[in-house]
Amino acid sequence: MSNILSLSEAATIGLHSMVLIAQSTEKLNAGQIADRIGSSKHHVAKIMQRLAKENFITSNRGPLGGFILKKKPEEISLLDVFEAIEGKISEHECPGNKEECPFGNCILGSVSHRLTQDFLHYLKSQTLSKYI
Repeated sequence: MSNILSLSEAATIGLHSMVLIAQSTEKLNAGQIADRIGSSKHHVAKIMQRLAKENFITSNRGPLGGFILKKKPEEISLLDVFEAIEGKISEHECPGNKEECPFGNCILGSVSHRLTQDFLHYLKSQTLSKYI
């Protein structure tokens, strides 16, 4: 069965990892995060490197290492995290990204554009602090 909207594994890992880090009172390492969200430790580590590079988290190595937020949870939206992983969301009128519709009027109307706008609005309105 097909999903109308689905997130990449990378986006799912990034969003859930950031919520876990925001909820935690101590540093979490890639292994702990992977265990909690049911993902590969190596994939989690790769996503966390990207989020560290984007200055959302700081990373410390070693036995007492782990990840902590660099900003307050209320300053980080789910959109910030999503776009750090997936890139900026573009708002196209056409779900097929065509300049001109071969039918004159889109057979899907503006549903694709509205879904994108709703998704953007939702992610922008949700900060990590909501999940603490």
